[in-house]
Amino acid sequence: MNLTQAFKMAFKSILSKKMRSLLTMLGIIIGIAAVMIIVSVINGANKKQMEYFESMGTNKITVYASLYNGQDAFNEVYTYCKGLDAVLGVTPNSYVDAVVKYDAKNSQHMEYSPQIYLGNDQYAMCNNFQIQKGRDISYLDIQNYNPVCVLGARAAKEFFDSANPIGKEMTFSGNTFTVIGVYREKDPTPQWSMDNIIVIPYTASRYLPSQGSMSEFTVKAKDSASIKPVISLLKGQFSGWDETGKGSFDCYSDQQWQDSSNQMALMMSLVLGAIAGISLLVGGIGIMNIMLVTVTERTREIGIRRAIGAERKSIVVQFLIEAAMICGMGGIIGIAIGFLGTAVTSKLIVQQVMLPSPIITISAFLFSVVLGILFGMFPAIKASKLQPVVALRAE
Repeated sequence: MNLTQAFKMAFKSILSKKMRSLLTMLGIIIGIAAVMIIVSVINGANKKQMEYFESMGTNKITVYASLYNGQDAFNEVYTYCKGLDAVLGVTPNSYVDAVVKYDAKNSQHMEYSPQIYLGNDQYAMCNNFQIQKGRDISYLDIQNYNPVCVLGARAAKEFFDSANPIGKEMTFSGNTFTVIGVYREKDPTPQWSMDNIIVIPYTASRYLPSQGSMSEFTVKAKDSASIKPVISLLKGQFSGWDETGKGSFDCYSDQQWQDSSNQMALMMSLVLGAIAGISLLVGGIGIMNIMLVTVTERTREIGIRRAIGAERKSIVVQFLIEAAMICGMGGIIGIAIGFLGTAVTSKLIVQQVMLPSPIITISAFLFSVVLGILFGMFPAIKASKLQPVVALRAE
């Protein structure tokens, strides 16, 4: 028997018992669809989170430092980091509280009021912002205590809509600041967007109500390989503050959160994938069961084929092809449901339509076929071992 004939016979056998074949495929369909949806959505959500981390700025080290005498620790941190070849820049990144007004618009009456940060001329570089309009904070702005500000794209839209804000004056708790620039949008999320910020020179904080000393800073390493050495150097230089009673110091990298996020996503994929895999196991057992029933039903046919000279391997191949076709057809239906389920689930969870990757799709189909072969092996071998005389006696 050639393979073409074997496939035709298998297809004819499946179609002759449509309902039984569909019910047999059900476990494979559910399992394949569940695995595709789980893996695709988790991978997609993790990828989106990684993109968010990258938009915040790569190779960043967040530093918390404060002196117990009430003075700012920034000068000490900045001076030390300037001497490190592995550091590209250092900026304050402390949040300050102020009521911002422009014409009739008031930050107190906004659903999401902008975050006001103290920064320097290296703030944009350290936090991965780019100027879209106007200019950035300069070294002279820092030295001259200039009351100027740069708006994030979201903050500019909230206060000025489509108008050009450059040169306009805003008040911060009653003090006038001039808008000198607008950062390019990098976070389209309307809620708690990282573009909903206003950056002012850290020396201009003197124009605002008393805020206390700055305690949070951002250090930009030149590459990912430099992050751990820079953290070690910073801790070696400043961790003694706690012991001497001079102040407090701590630092960490955003890369730690990324690594933790990757590990968590991997664990979730493994756990949920294993649960979905149980459905595939149940489906495989169903394939084995129905193929054993098929062998029983076709015992006389097998006896006739063996009596006229059919080899055992041709019997094995025939039943394996039938089992593989049942699982393959179930896999195709499961893949179609997986695509639809992934699109719907991803839209609900991460507010973005995602689809399974080609690798996941091809792997799912191949796995379903292999599953059919594995679980069809025992019934196929059993069928091939039937003695012709015994088989021909079967009713």
